[in-house]
Amino acid sequence: MQRLPEYLKRPIIDTEKTKTVRRILKTKCLNTVCEGARCPNKSECYSRNTATFLIMGSVCTRNCRYCNISPARPKPLDEEEPKHVAEAVKELGLKYAVITSVTRDDLPDGGAGHFKKCIDEIRKISDAKIEILTPDFKGNREALDTIIKAKPDVFNHNIETVKSIFKTARPQGNYLTSLEVLRYIKDNSNMITKSGLMVGLGEDFDEIEETLYNLKNAGVDIVTIGQYIQPSKAHLEVAKYYTLEEFEDLKKFAKKAGFKNFEIGPLVRSSYKAMKSWQDSLKIES
Repeated sequence: MQRLPEYLKRPIIDTEKTKTVRRILKTKCLNTVCEGARCPNKSECYSRNTATFLIMGSVCTRNCRYCNISPARPKPLDEEEPKHVAEAVKELGLKYAVITSVTRDDLPDGGAGHFKKCIDEIRKISDAKIEILTPDFKGNREALDTIIKAKPDVFNHNIETVKSIFKTARPQGNYLTSLEVLRYIKDNSNMITKSGLMVGLGEDFDEIEETLYNLKNAGVDIVTIGQYIQPSKAHLEVAKYYTLEEFEDLKKFAKKAGFKNFEIGPLVRSSYKAMKSWQDSLKIES
């Protein structure tokens, strides 16, 4: 594995706030993508009393070659999980909650109904705004209609990488299906939509620009771009570490493609500064 550039390193932060977040998550038997995907920003987010909840288990039915979440046969859904997520949101005093999931291709609706239950339970006891980061549900429109009925404040589905690398990185996914999912949500709701991708897997600048235009044409409002960091030797290797100057160039690409709202930087991840991005979108719309 290549040595990380200094600007990709983050210190470990352990405060009373981070301990409180971990305690509440453990008490409620909840998973977070912060831990499961080894997010480099987790200490920063925990110190702000925020976390991205990972629902429907800690293992995935797909085997994306960049992801640290293990592929395995998942257990049946925990029917108490939506209630526990809602209780954690309230106990943490969150004003903005992000919920994501492992991919559950074993379920007829891909878990869309479980997402809805989590949203419904949160709204029973909290005024927190809700962003969901979902799998593609295999493009199942009934599943997407369930999500639309749940009315999260932000719908996020990551494209993850450019078209030429997609099948290598996401062998069980489909680039066009991901774009169609984003377009369907935008065309059939008034939700703010969001997507993101990693760089450093071997793509070139033209491909990144093409992907940004594809996302914009699919109606995406917010885009995130961050550096891919190899979780282990078993995962895809890093083809390139982008420099800080190159990340500034990517911001120019996003503006050129028509995005007014984006988070782009080495350590940017899907839910990084999610509340701020949502607030900025409201300002842009008004």
